[in-house]
Amino acid sequence: MALFISNRNHWLVIACTGMLSLLGLAAPGVILADELPKESVLPLGLANKAIQAALEACKKDGYRVSVSVVDRAGVLRAMGRADGAGPHTVDSSRKKAYTAVSVRRPTSELADLMMKVPTLQGLRDMNGDILILGGGLPIEIGGEIVGGIGVGGAPGAHLDDACAQEGLDAIGAAPKAPRSK
Repeated sequence: MALFISNRNHWLVIACTGMLSLLGLAAPGVILADELPKESVLPLGLANKAIQAALEACKKDGYRVSVSVVDRAGVLRAMGRADGAGPHTVDSSRKKAYTAVSVRRPTSELADLMMKVPTLQGLRDMNGDILILGGGLPIEIGGEIVGGIGVGGAPGAHLDDACAQEGLDAIGAAPKAPRSK
């Protein structure tokens, strides 16, 4: 009989713990869902829309480029390479997007800053994914940086910037590059 009571008490303890957990009263070290940070995520559809707009803008001007979009953590979300774009443009576009989201500013701005302040040259060596050339823009929507876009392959950083900005415009992101081409 004692075994039966002990077994019954065991199930009673499990049931009470479960109910307390549901009420949020058990395990004080447990983080509740509403305490977790909330982050906006750039949907794949918007990433692809930005890429297509940037590719079309560059194609219209005769430039064969690659365009990459990364998420807020710098992980590749989507990528497109125009017909005839050089193989090096794949890596350069991804690295520009990564750099833009990492430093939360246009890569051309960072390149200009490094020329003015030579002691910042060490930024180039932070890691192997940093590329400090124009053509990378952070993607800001609703006041939040949700990713980065990078364009590689146009004959000039200002042209890569302009095509990347077309991608931002297509998805309603905050402008980050000068409008002149």
